[in-house]
Parts: sequence; structure tokens; C-alpha cells
Amino acid sequence: MSEGLPFFDIILFAMIAAFLVLRLRSVLGRRDGHKGRNRNPFARSLPKEQADEKVVHLPNARDAEADADTEADADTEAEAEGDDAEGDLAAGFRKIKAADRGFEPTEILSGARIAFELVLSAYASADTDALKPLLSAEVLGNFARSIRERETAGETMEHTLVGIKSADIVEAFLDGGAAHVTVKFVTDQANVTRDANGEVVDGDPSAVTEVTDFWTFARDTGSRDPNWTLVATRSLD
Repeated sequence: MSEGLPFFDIILFAMIAAFLVLRLRSVLGRRDGHKGRNRNPFARSLPKEQADEKVVHLPNARDAEADADTEADADTEAEAEGDDAEGDLAAGFRKIKAADRGFEPTEILSGARIAFELVLSAYASADTDALKPLLSAEVLGNFARSIRERETAGETMEHTLVGIKSADIVEAFLDGGAAHVTVKFVTDQANVTRDANGEVVDGDPSAVTEVTDFWTFARDTGSRDPNWTLVATRSLD
């Protein structure tokens, strides 16, 4: 009997070991090559009622869009007057462009700046011939009459264009087949008129004055002549 006990103990331990292995496999599970999504070890599940209480609802997208639209409408109303002016100018550009494919506002503005200097210089020096290709017949007539009156009085004009501070197109429209563009010039000038004895009768030779002028240039879009002429002038007093 005593010799059989060790063998019995071995069988008993083996059975116990097998039981523990089976027990562990049932508890830990078996890997079959398919892994589920990793679970956050710091997250804990909540009952549905508590989970609903923890939800923070973000603003509805439509509500946010409505608020943004309201703010945009307010800004639009505040800028409506400026937008209308810009809209009219853009519409004028489109109409002129439709009648004259070569029309480019930047080129017109560049030419207007040059014409501004040429016209003022020619007028001050009483050079009517230099004014003829730059002015319409009506404007040329007004300038020529002013020059004659100055010459009759024995007066001379000294003009200095210190600088063009700004030049902007403020109006553009098509009247029949004629394109019109108005440019606002803000300049610094020094103008003096002297009598036959050289005495100053108008202006101050040491003073520089800011002058705002509105000059309108026009061109017949049906003409082969690409040149624009000055058709109207006015100053802002």
C-alpha cells in the first residue's frame, strides 16, 4: 500500500493541475486572432440616464448660420451706401467694356494723370495749341477765352504742381456710344498771377494749397481714334 501512494499523489496533482488550466482558460478566454477595439482604461460606463445628463449640446448649425447671417445683414446695411457707389462704378465699367473691348480703367487712370499735368502746364503758359488735342471743343473754348482775358489784362500765370496726392475714378458711364470716366484729383499746387509789372494780383508764391478737382474724360467707342478728351472740369471749393 505504501508503495502505491506516490503514484496516487502524482495522479491527483495532475488532475488538480488540469482542472486549474481549464478554469483559467474559461476565465481569461482564448485568443482566436481577432482583436476588438482597445478600450480606454480610464473610461467608465455610465447608466443611460446619467450619460444623457453629461452630454453638452453644441449650438445647432442652422442656428449658428442664422446668427452669422444676422450679423452679416447688419454689416451690409451699415455699408450699403458705400457698396451702392462701388456697384454703380463697376456697372459703368462693365457697360463701357462691352462697347469697347480695349477699355482698361488702370490705363485710363494713368493717362488721366499725365493729361492733368499737361493741361495745367499748357493753360498756365497760354499754349492753346498744346491744349487742342487734349480738350473737347467746349472745354477748349472756355480755356482759350480765359487765356485771352489774361493776356488782354497783361497778366501772367505761374503754376507749380507740387504733387498729385491721389487720383481715383469716381464715376463711369456710357451715354449712347460715348464712354465717360470722371477722375477725382487731390493735388498740392502753388498758383500765382502777376500783372504787367510783375506784382502779385492773385495767389501767394510761398503758399502750397490742396486742391480737389473732378475731371471727366470721354471717348466715342465707335471711333477708331483711341484718344480720350477732357469734356468737363469742376473744383471742390
